[in-house]
Amino acid sequence: MRLGLRSRLFGLALAVVAVVALLVSFRGRPLFEAHLMSSAQRDVAARASLVAALAEAKKVSATDSAALSKAAQELAADAGAYVELIGADGSVLAASVGEPSQLSRAHERDVAAVRGGRRGEVTPAFLVEGRTLYTAASLHWADGSRGVARVGASLVRVDEQLAAFRSTVVVAALLLLALLCGVAALMARLTARGLADLNDVARRMVDGDLEARSGLEGEDQLPILGRTLDKLARGLSSSLQELRGERDRMAGILEGMQEGVILLDSKRRIVVLNPALREMLLLPADAIGKPLLEVVRNAELRDLFDQAATDDEPTTQEVEIGNIKPRRLLARVARMPGEARQSVAVFVDVTEVRRLESMRRDFVANVSHELRTPVTAIRSAAETLIDGAAADPAASQAFIGIIDRNAQRLQQLVEDLLDLSRIESRGFRLSIEPIDLKPLFSQVMGLFRERASKKNVALEERCSGELPKVRSDRRALEHVLTNLIDNAVKYCGPGTHVWVSVTTSADLVTVSVGDDGPGIDERHLPRIFERFYRVDAGRSREVGGTGLGLSIVKHLVEAMGGAVSVESKLNQGTTFSFSIKRAEREPEARAVA
Repeated sequence: MRLGLRSRLFGLALAVVAVVALLVSFRGRPLFEAHLMSSAQRDVAARASLVAALAEAKKVSATDSAALSKAAQELAADAGAYVELIGADGSVLAASVGEPSQLSRAHERDVAAVRGGRRGEVTPAFLVEGRTLYTAASLHWADGSRGVARVGASLVRVDEQLAAFRSTVVVAALLLLALLCGVAALMARLTARGLADLNDVARRMVDGDLEARSGLEGEDQLPILGRTLDKLARGLSSSLQELRGERDRMAGILEGMQEGVILLDSKRRIVVLNPALREMLLLPADAIGKPLLEVVRNAELRDLFDQAATDDEPTTQEVEIGNIKPRRLLARVARMPGEARQSVAVFVDVTEVRRLESMRRDFVANVSHELRTPVTAIRSAAETLIDGAAADPAASQAFIGIIDRNAQRLQQLVEDLLDLSRIESRGFRLSIEPIDLKPLFSQVMGLFRERASKKNVALEERCSGELPKVRSDRRALEHVLTNLIDNAVKYCGPGTHVWVSVTTSADLVTVSVGDDGPGIDERHLPRIFERFYRVDAGRSREVGGTGLGLSIVKHLVEAMGGAVSVESKLNQGTTFSFSIKRAEREPEARAVA
C-alpha cells in the first residue's frame, strides 16, 4: 500500500523524534548520570572532610563511647548525612543511626590508609550500598590516636533527577513530535495545495487546454516543477499548432487534388481517404477503418497492393472499376518506409482520357472513311477521262458531273469538320442578341421550298399569332434551322409534310422541326447527335449527308445556352426540338465566346 504525502511526513516526524529520543537515552542519560554521580561524590567528600574537621574540633577521645555516639549524631545533623566514626584498629566506634556495624572491605581499606599515612592522606574511595554513597576522611582523636570519619549520602536525589530527566526527555519528545506533526501537517497542506494546483493544470492540459499555467513563484521544488510544466505546455502548444498546420495543409492538399489518394495500414485497412477517390469509387462515408476489399471488391486492386507490398519500387497499373459508375483508373502504389508497412496509392481517373482516345481513333477512322468515297469517285472519273472518255462528249459530261458532285460533297464535309472544330474549341464566336423568329423562319424555309416542291414535300410554318423574340446568335440559329429542315426534306419521301412550330413557357422558347416521314428506330435515338453516326449510311451518302449536321446542331444550341432533343417512331415521323431563352427575360444584349 502506497502512503500519501501527509502520512509520509508524519512518519518522517515520528522517525526523527524516535531517533532523537534514542540518542538522548543511550548517549545523554549515561553522561547526565555520570555528571550527577560526580556531583554526589564531590558533595559526599566535602561532607566527609567537614565531619572529620568537626569531630577533631569536639576533642572527643576514642575511648569515650558516649561522647563518640553523641558526636556522631551531632556530626550527622550538621553534615546532613549518615556518619560513622572508626578507630585506628578499624572498629566502628559510633554511628549516627543504629548500632555500629562490622567493617566492610571498604572500611578496612580506609583504616589501612589511616594506619599507614598521615592526616589528609586517605584517598577518598566511594562505595554505593543500596542507594547510599559512602566515602571516608581521616582525623585525630583527642587522645592522640588516629581515626576515620566515614560519611554516607543518599542517592535518592540523584534518582529523582534521573527520573526528572527521563520525564523531561519524554515531554520534550512529545512536544517535538507535536511540533513536527504540526509542521508536517502544514507542509503537507501547502504541498497538497500546490500539488492540487499542478494536478488541475495537468488535467486541463490532458483535456486539451494547453493555455493553462500553474502561476507558482519561488525557488522551491513545486514552483520549479510548475515552471517546467508551463514550459512543457508551451512546447506542446507550439508543437500542436505546427502539427495542426501541417494537418490542415495536408488535408487541404488532399481535398484539392483531382487525383484520388488512399493510405492503408499493414492490415489493409483504410487510414486516409481523400474526397476525389471517394467520388471515383463511390465509397461510403464510414469507409475509414474498414478493409479496402470490404468497400471496393476488385481483384485487380487486391493484386496490385499485394505486388506493391513485396516490391521496393512503386507499382503502376491501370485498374478497371466496374460499379454503378464505371471507371478506369491509373493507380500508382508504393510501400511507405518504416516498420508500420503502410501502403499509399494515388489514383488518376483516365476514363475520360481513354474515351477521348477512342473517340479520336473513331473520328480519324470515320473521317478517313468519309473522305475515301468522294476521293475514290473523283480519281476514278478523272482516270476514265484521261484514258479516253474525254473524246466522248456525253461520257465526259457524265464523269465531270461525278467529279463535281463528289468535290461538292468533299467541300461540304471539310466545311462541316471545320465548323465542328471551331465550335468545340470555342473558336466559333456567338453574338447574342434579340432575334425575331417570324422573318427568320420565312427566310430559311424559303431556301428549301423549291427543293421540297420538286420532291412533292409540303413545307409548312405552323406558328399562329405573334412569336416572342429569343436571345440568340442569328448566324448560329440560321445554321441550326437550315440543318434540321435540310435533313427533314432530304429523308422524307413524296407526299410527306415538313413543318416548323413554336411553343413558349415563362423563360424558354421551344422550336420544333417535324415531319411525317419514315421515322427513326428508337435504338438509334441515343446516338443520333454523335459525329458521323448514320441511321442508314448508304442512304445518307446517296442524299449527300456528311454525318456531322446533327452534331453541329447540338453544339450550337448548347453554346447558346439551350438544349436539343429528338422524338421519333418508325413510319410516324420525326420531330427535332431545341429550346432557347426568351429575349424579354434578359433585355440587355451581350457577346458570348
